Amino acid sequence: MCCLEQFKIDLKGLTEELTPLEYSLDDQFFQSIDSTLVQGGSLHVSGSIRKAVGFFELLLHTDGFVRIPCDRCLDLMEQPIETDQRLVVKLGSEAQETDDVIIVDEKEALLDTAWLIYESIALAVPIQHVHQPGDCNDAMMRMLEEHSAARSSDADAQTTVDPRWEKLKGLKLDN
Repeated sequence: MCCLEQFKIDLKGLTEELTPLEYSLDDQFFQSIDSTLVQGGSLHVSGSIRKAVGFFELLLHTDGFVRIPCDRCLDLMEQPIETDQRLVVKLGSEAQETDDVIIVDEKEALLDTAWLIYESIALAVPIQHVHQPGDCNDAMMRMLEEHSAARSSDADAQTTVDPRWEKLKGLKLDN
């Protein structure tokens, strides 16, 4: 299992300088984070955290690929990911999270970036993810075609046309 402790940043220990961040994410990271969408991958996260007056600015750039199931054949596919994230972190009396501002409890002053990184990766995955044409599992595609053809023929057989509409169609064709 991947140790998620490396993703925790002690905000009180930061200096006024820019502090660089570098992480390499692999299958163990996604297993440790207990991801249901992403099955694995290989990503590089680089960024920095800057201490300013009253807040911290966190900049992250993520680049690589993740393995997710194809929507058509359910086989794993590699989805390229490239995303940038900017967050403002403040110290406060209790932990809270809004769109772009995270408030960390000032007693602990620990920012856990593991979940923030995972969220940015998950949001970068397209809604529809399918293999390139011809790359899907052939056996699954044949089975899908058989079932969809059977379902469409059943629907056609059950559709009966009201005789009044048939007569109206005849009027339309006469013109």
